[in-house]
Amino acid sequence: MTQAFDNSSIAASPNTWRLHPAWDSYNSYQELILMPPPRDTDPILPVANMAARPGEKKRVLIVGAGAAGMACAHHLAEHPDKFDITLVDAVDYCGGQAFSIPIDKERHGASWLNQGVQGGSYIFHHTMTMFARQGHRADPVNLHVSFGKDDIFWTNVFPTDLLARHQAEIKRFKRMMTFSRWFEVVFALIPIKYMFKLWMFSEEFTNTVAMPMIALFLGTGNETPNVPFIVLERLVTSPTYGLWYPPDKLSIASNLPPMVVFPKFTEFYGKWKDDLISKGVNIRLSTEVTRVVKRDKDGVIVKIVKRTPVPDEHNPNSAWVPNDPVNADANAREETEHYNEIVLCVLADTAKRILAPCASLREKKVLGSAKFSDDITITHWDSDYMKKHYENFYDEKKAAHTLSGVDQSHRLKYAKESFKPMYYIKMYDEDRSKLEMCFDCTNYQSQFPPDVPFDKHVFQTIYLNKHRDGHLWSSDEINKDKIIRQDWWHQLCHSWTHYLFVVPWMWLLQGRKHTRFAAAWTLINAHEVAVMSGIAAAVDLGAKYPEDLERDKFALLSFRLYYLLTYGKWYRRNATKQTKEGPGKDWASGWYGSVYRGPGVGTTDRKQWREENQIEGEGTTYDWPVDAGARHRVGGKPGTGEGGKASQEGLTA
Repeated sequence: MTQAFDNSSIAASPNTWRLHPAWDSYNSYQELILMPPPRDTDPILPVANMAARPGEKKRVLIVGAGAAGMACAHHLAEHPDKFDITLVDAVDYCGGQAFSIPIDKERHGASWLNQGVQGGSYIFHHTMTMFARQGHRADPVNLHVSFGKDDIFWTNVFPTDLLARHQAEIKRFKRMMTFSRWFEVVFALIPIKYMFKLWMFSEEFTNTVAMPMIALFLGTGNETPNVPFIVLERLVTSPTYGLWYPPDKLSIASNLPPMVVFPKFTEFYGKWKDDLISKGVNIRLSTEVTRVVKRDKDGVIVKIVKRTPVPDEHNPNSAWVPNDPVNADANAREETEHYNEIVLCVLADTAKRILAPCASLREKKVLGSAKFSDDITITHWDSDYMKKHYENFYDEKKAAHTLSGVDQSHRLKYAKESFKPMYYIKMYDEDRSKLEMCFDCTNYQSQFPPDVPFDKHVFQTIYLNKHRDGHLWSSDEINKDKIIRQDWWHQLCHSWTHYLFVVPWMWLLQGRKHTRFAAAWTLINAHEVAVMSGIAAAVDLGAKYPEDLERDKFALLSFRLYYLLTYGKWYRRNATKQTKEGPGKDWASGWYGSVYRGPGVGTTDRKQWREENQIEGEGTTYDWPVDAGARHRVGGKPGTGEGGKASQEGLTA
């Protein structure tokens, strides 16, 4: 006769741990010892079945409260009966790389500045829809750039001596772009530097004219020579997102790309956070996932520590981040938490690190192929530094009055009155293939008055790749008394290897072992990609794609292509199966519907400044763009894009 087995006294002992709940059903010691032991014998890792049963909510952990994590939480929260959502971030604010900082309004004309992310394109349909959902709006701007200094200076606003010197190569550049567009699949992943050697461009043209065209806009920086050629080709030849569309056979780029400037991110993300909390999302800031220790059919088990918030909310790296001297919160205690699903909205190398205890070989290979550099942004108002290293004003001595015999006086007239550079590039004299980048935030961001004295402007100078190129930096020349803030970034390098070893293989990782990845690095470094990636993770978990965006044909197309690329799945329509009528139908305009004309974007110049300072009157307004390169075309009908050349007259009184 066997003795009945009772583990209640064992479980109650303070010096032992509770046996697996399944053992409660055994009737004897004999049955117990004949059965295999539970899979996990570590006392701090109970193996209770965390898989969601039919009818139960899925417990979803979202790691990272940037654009991707917030978008994922937002769309999961639309289904409160299906998901129990927890959103954590190691810092003490929502927004990730997008945040605002305070500045001196009496000196600079505005009380705040957007940092990290400043603006985007009219193809950002998902981003601007999210602005509208929280009662915010992006403002329009026509982009002016200033690349190089002295004899290697050029701009899209007026022709310069550098462009006059390289007329033959500019014509060859246009031929190369046309040819490569025809045979795009052949040249797509070839690094830019090799394509320019193949077409026998000079080093001066390659480094001072071509490379800056892409370096600043996609954050490619000093990795620009290694960027796949298709990225540059599309920036020049695509009417949907080509900032330099179409290429100019005389000036290479003579259009003023229509762009939008984002609203105050601290307010936008703060309101978004409150909205998510009201919908039942458990948002825990200053909370860091240190490692994922188990992922199987029973769910996901993670280790979490509580971080100590710092005054500016940007908590330093913790002791769990290797090779970092800060070592913050070293005494924090790890706690164990259980979820059904996890969405990692963090950088690829961070995802690889926290998955290390249970990462598959496939995850290690794909995530480990992403490359990063350490960059620093110095926010300052040192106008002397800017005058020394950049071209900030129209200079008749550097202007070219003709290009290949074609008169350019109309462009020079416009530049004399209106040249206000917003994006800058400086090529280092020691190595012109290496760059320094800068923004004139006063000229660019819409909360500033239109006419601030130059010595009161706010600039953000970006120094790239500390470990490789730090010896080239001139950061010590900035007047320390005029530095407002310094921010370090761990930035993705858009090398050709990223598009060969990372992006094409993400679909093999998504959804496996209850894990999904959402962040801009899954495709390209843009706020819109981050938002789409978060929505894609939510949809893959069972959320619905928004009905209004499904009626927006370009938003739907973009999402479908992203979802196909990163999940290997084609999104099937839901809301528009019966009818395409309703909100969102008229949001898409221009080529393939790429120009967003829905809520969340305005037409008034510096509307943010006008509202904050109660400026009366409507102000100057902008035409809606006809494509990625212009608001209207000369020789065509304004607002339609019918024929003509890109116009510099983007404004309508």
